[in-house]
Amino acid sequence: MKIIKDLPIRINKYLRDMGLASRRESDRLIESGYVLVNGKRAMVGMVVNAGDNVVVNQGSKKKELIYLAYYKPWGIATQACPPSRQGQGQPSVITNWQSKGIFPIGRLDKGSEGLLILTNDGRITSKILGEAESFEKEYIVKVREKLRSGIPAIFQKGMLTDIGKLLPARAKILNDHHLNVILHEGKKHQIRVMLSELGYTVTLLKRVRIGHIKLGKLEPGQTRELNEKEVALFFSK
Repeated sequence: MKIIKDLPIRINKYLRDMGLASRRESDRLIESGYVLVNGKRAMVGMVVNAGDNVVVNQGSKKKELIYLAYYKPWGIATQACPPSRQGQGQPSVITNWQSKGIFPIGRLDKGSEGLLILTNDGRITSKILGEAESFEKEYIVKVREKLRSGIPAIFQKGMLTDIGKLLPARAKILNDHHLNVILHEGKKHQIRVMLSELGYTVTLLKRVRIGHIKLGKLEPGQTRELNEKEVALFFSK
């Protein structure tokens, strides 16, 4: 059995970390009465402490775990957007998939495109995003201005900016206007901020790899199922 060390924590996060369901799905299980804590029906929002006995009703249907590589198109937000004045929320990855219980791991800016991992297995969230076990993210970037040869060395050192210290990254110039960038532990908008500090305007930012998962030949809006080997590698670290 998996041991959760960061107790006390909210029960939906506990169930997510145990690999039983996403946090949203955990709340649904709790509301439906499938979850017991110390023999009593659990309540949404309650906290699990060390020594608590948490049981998920084995009579509930075991879900099929789904793992997808998805090409997020440009102009689509990852997370749900607030409704506009017309009362309609903007399209997002979350709203497109949440009815199937599937959620994206991490984010990709509305103005960026490329690879996202979609799943209903909360266990891999910490594997992909956690500081100790984060996976490399690789990007192809296009800028309006002509690239200078010293950029890889600058990226390798990291950078101090208004949003804080940006960790080192690997960069390779592909031609006058394109470069390849690999982040291990990156802050939000790191690539855009670093290039802006150097006087460049990003016109394309496409994520092509997360760890061992590659975007490959996927077209915008397309998905493919990850194979057993690809999924197993998430849990091998």
